[in-house]
Amino acid sequence: MKSVIRAEMHGAFISLWNPRAPMKKMRGKVPSDPSFGPRTALLMAVLLLGFAPCGFSGELALVSAPLGFQISGDEKETTWISPNGFFAFGFIGGYQEDDDGFVVGIWHNLPKIQDKVPVWLVGGGVRVSENSTLQLSMDGSLVLIDGSLHDLQVWSSNTINLGVQAASLMNNGNLVLTGSGGRVVWESFNSPTDTLLPWQSLMFPQSLQASSEGSISSYYSFEVRRSGEIALVWEDNVTYWSSHLRKPINVGEVRLEPNGLLGLFDASGALAWFRYSEDYRDPSVIFRRLRIDRDGNLRIYSWNNASSLWKVVWQAVENQCHVFGFCGLYSVCGYNSSGPSCECLLPYSASGECEKIADLGNCNKGASTLVLKQTVLYSLYPPHDVDIMLGLDDCKSFCLNDSSCFAVTAKNDGSGLCTIKRTTFISGYHYSSILATSFLKVCLLPEAVSAQAAQLHDNSAPSEGRQSVSQIVGKKSFMVGIVVILLITAVVFLTVEIIIFWFVLHRRRKSGMEGRGTFRKEFEMNPHYSAVVRLSFEEVKDLTKNFVTQVGPSVYKGMLPNKIPVAVKVLGNMVVSNRGFLLLVSTLGVTHHRNLIALKAFCCEPTHKLLVYEYITNCSLDQWLLRRKHGKSKDGWHQRHSIAIGIARALTYLHLECKQCIPHGNLKLENVLLDENMVAKVTDYGLHSLLQKDAASSCETLVERDIYMLGWVLLQIYAGRRYMDDGKLRELAYRMCESGRLSQFVDPQLSDVGPELEGVERVVRLALWCMQTKASLRPSIGEVVMVLEGALSLDMPPAN
Repeated sequence: MKSVIRAEMHGAFISLWNPRAPMKKMRGKVPSDPSFGPRTALLMAVLLLGFAPCGFSGELALVSAPLGFQISGDEKETTWISPNGFFAFGFIGGYQEDDDGFVVGIWHNLPKIQDKVPVWLVGGGVRVSENSTLQLSMDGSLVLIDGSLHDLQVWSSNTINLGVQAASLMNNGNLVLTGSGGRVVWESFNSPTDTLLPWQSLMFPQSLQASSEGSISSYYSFEVRRSGEIALVWEDNVTYWSSHLRKPINVGEVRLEPNGLLGLFDASGALAWFRYSEDYRDPSVIFRRLRIDRDGNLRIYSWNNASSLWKVVWQAVENQCHVFGFCGLYSVCGYNSSGPSCECLLPYSASGECEKIADLGNCNKGASTLVLKQTVLYSLYPPHDVDIMLGLDDCKSFCLNDSSCFAVTAKNDGSGLCTIKRTTFISGYHYSSILATSFLKVCLLPEAVSAQAAQLHDNSAPSEGRQSVSQIVGKKSFMVGIVVILLITAVVFLTVEIIIFWFVLHRRRKSGMEGRGTFRKEFEMNPHYSAVVRLSFEEVKDLTKNFVTQVGPSVYKGMLPNKIPVAVKVLGNMVVSNRGFLLLVSTLGVTHHRNLIALKAFCCEPTHKLLVYEYITNCSLDQWLLRRKHGKSKDGWHQRHSIAIGIARALTYLHLECKQCIPHGNLKLENVLLDENMVAKVTDYGLHSLLQKDAASSCETLVERDIYMLGWVLLQIYAGRRYMDDGKLRELAYRMCESGRLSQFVDPQLSDVGPELEGVERVVRLALWCMQTKASLRPSIGEVVMVLEGALSLDMPPAN
């Protein structure tokens, strides 16, 4: 049974958690009440863990460790518990697979979880033996000593003679060394490893370093730059994700707020950049942490007592394959049913690792290229590629004729970009939505120099060697004959296959069979297939039964072979080149958000350009409001507010979180759909801005126009009806809000607006700010979301 040991050292109390140690009688000041025994102490510990407050306190711990305190590795079950019971400190064994060493660190003290996931490690995770000791020396320094190395000191806090009197594990997970009067001399929060806790700050030049695993992943870091920008970096020279600040800020500071907001703050405390976790402000969440994992991705984790699991609620790089060097050398990253996976460029070697790229200088029959469709390759060492403008075939020929080129990637998006790799240290990624083809240069023969060829050039070979030459010639003649026979056989079989193929294709067209080609195969293998697929116009006609069911302007309902419905949008009146359309698809194909309609496929032919989206079974927002107006059923304020927040979050993703900012350009009630769970789904995003770039006025950008249109949509949601004139609606809302008659403006179908009138007024004011005639007065989309979620308040805007 687990027990709590309390001991008094140099007049100070410490609290240790030791599951194996027997209960000992306390020394010093012990209550005379006989009921205060071992069972009572255990009960107090359990109550402490079960009913400790969910918030974290910045107070110094009530118990502390004095000078001379130590923890030994051979007593690894002994750990130091924070006063609120939330954190533990001690030795951790089996931190990594096939690792028999120990690390010393702090972790969340979760009784249902056996694995200790550290939030801070001594020395960044230095490994020590079992007979090691962590001690607070009498001269005031916290040191780690490895007994197997003749008591070698492997780490120190470097606080000798700085007045340290005690060590405390605080309620927020911070290990501090304090002097007289509680003065903090040293703290673990100032020496982060791979994790950031709530109330902990990260400032330039600090960084989080992914824990080492003996692979490329150990070179990943999350850093704060001098400009205030935050970034994920590989080996200090390749940035694969950043906050993309519009302008530098003074003294940037990163914090993970207890409510789930990850923010970058300037010197004045203003929020310069932020991201919300999925469970933002969820009261059931007890613990949160930000960590850069070994795979190079930055994630926010939340702990919920009900499920007893750590859950990822946000990650920086949505597509794991876009983490630089994720799969390492000579391999590419792709996706299967279980998530991201790594495949070798060439077959595995005898050692079980991916085969290295051959030395092309020793190719005895010249070089050829291995074609890798829908694949992007890049150089790892050095991580710099050369970009030139060439078509697909010219890009391939350039590499074949350039002795310093080992691989190239040609973009198929109409850009004509050809990327040259001049190193054999290559990695990459591939999946079906990538509009690129890569060519890897390989030898025509697997063996660069054969042993037989070397023997032919050896003049000192004995007679047996010379006899083997004639045997070799005979064998070559025999092999030539076999090759000729195989080629003739292959040609015959190929001819038969072509005849059969055209016969079957003709029969399928005649009988009206559904879903041919790649699209059908992908969806039959996986109903939840999410990669964007290219279709022919004939295939789209099959899906829609020749465009029979029209569900909206230029939108038709279709059905996949697996009975999943889709919506097909015909871009009939839009004049756009193939290149422009493919650029649009490559931009929209990588957008994935809960409040956006997902793009499933596309058709790009000279006279036909179509987009295939997921099908939403409910209705558009304008139709829903119309039904509410003429119906007897009433809906709640919270439902409409949830719809408004969903629309704003979709715009936030498009404006700030995509690799390329995607303005909507045509936001209106008709372009917001509601699914069966009343979740808002924004559609037609990017079409107006990318295909009709001249539609915006010269006095405002499309992003600013999106904010204006969002304000108009918000007013219509709460007014409960569609208005054709945005100016009249704005004037009416302003007049009612200013005169205190807002209840007359709000939709009477809202059943519970009375208690929420203050929230309604905040949203109406926000909408009026969004619809300011002067674009510079409109709020950013990030500020819009914060107001809708109640994090910010605002005054009445000036009249237009």
